[in-house]
Amino acid sequence: MWKTQWRWLLGLTSVFALCYWLPVGTARFNNAVLESLELVKWYAQEHVLLCLIPALFIAGAIGVFVSQGAVMKYLGPTAKKTLAYAVASVSGSILAVCSCTILPLFAGIYKRGAGLGPAAAFLYSGPAINIMAITLTARVLGVEIGVARAFGAIGMSILIGIGMHWLFRKEEQAKAAAAGNDATLEEVRPLWQNVLYFGSMAAILVFANWGKPAGSSGIWAAIWNIKWYLTGAAAMLLGVMLVRYFAMPLWQVLTTACPVALLALGFPNYPILAFTAGFLGLGFFTSTSKNSDLNGWFAASWDFAKKIMPLLLFGVLIAGLLLGRVGHEGLIPSDYVAKAVGGNSLLANFFASFAGAFMYFATLTEVPILEGLLGAGMGKGPALALLLAGPALSLPSMLVINQVLGLQKTAAFVALVVLFSTIGGYVFGML
Repeated sequence: MWKTQWRWLLGLTSVFALCYWLPVGTARFNNAVLESLELVKWYAQEHVLLCLIPALFIAGAIGVFVSQGAVMKYLGPTAKKTLAYAVASVSGSILAVCSCTILPLFAGIYKRGAGLGPAAAFLYSGPAINIMAITLTARVLGVEIGVARAFGAIGMSILIGIGMHWLFRKEEQAKAAAAGNDATLEEVRPLWQNVLYFGSMAAILVFANWGKPAGSSGIWAAIWNIKWYLTGAAAMLLGVMLVRYFAMPLWQVLTTACPVALLALGFPNYPILAFTAGFLGLGFFTSTSKNSDLNGWFAASWDFAKKIMPLLLFGVLIAGLLLGRVGHEGLIPSDYVAKAVGGNSLLANFFASFAGAFMYFATLTEVPILEGLLGAGMGKGPALALLLAGPALSLPSMLVINQVLGLQKTAAFVALVVLFSTIGGYVFGML
């Protein structure tokens, strides 16, 4: 009893002391507060509707439409390790999302029975093995860093997965034994239907967030010019499959599609309106559906939203307070960071990977940040260390991972990312 009361007293005293000595009125603190609000506003405008909500729907669909048997077959603790890690790294890298968007998908496959090792490899590979980001890295920062980032991220996804499996091998062995005795792992839907279904949703997520290229020519620019047409085509395919394979009434699909088409034609310069209308319609009809699969899809997605979104927004707020946005400063001066990552010492590489793990990087923003830091004297080894750790982790993502895995496994995952990023950066700097 007394221990509990002392904890309360210590907590209240700490909060009071923090409030009492808040440096309100100082230029840096006031600017940091403004930066935190600017960052969370930017995140809400640019990432919640286009990235997070589609990812939540995909995560909910994993929990309802993907059989546990399919997850266990390819990613479970009894699956062949080469197959499991290959599937995890490839499926994660195709999505090309940031460290926050990958979280609902990771939570979905892990809760469906994926082994800890493959799930961790998937969690790292999504943001880290980003083909667009690696291409931009090679173009802006140099071919050497671009190639090193590509091979380093692929190798790290496998090493981190193996490391997580080894650290918690007793739990994984028990999980494998339980899976082997489970007789309810039959697939309820043909694999090709699931591939088309999830492929259409993944296409919506990828094309809606396709980043604008630096140049006006090439395949990336060509896709950018038609990204919303590709997104619309994927949405139409999803609607057809919902009617054909998942028993959604045709009138509900058409009722959702008509406002989307009208908004797309009436406001072509504001595609976010049509995009939002589509998910509002889908959410309404799945939440009120009498079909247990469709209703369960919304319920699972909503459950992920309640658990993940508040933590992400809070984490982005704190990240903005400490580090600010791209080109702006928070409480921590950027020149401190630049001075700490010069040269190629182990300490510089560790600091770069540790700082990168806590910073929030939206997809592709790490490249201009690194360009500025390299110009300020950052070593190439620490630059690679930050590229390997930064996009894959952030303070917001750590808060959510802790909800899914618990403190011990989250600490282990963060430690492995920082460790391998430090080693990778140091070796690259020596070469």
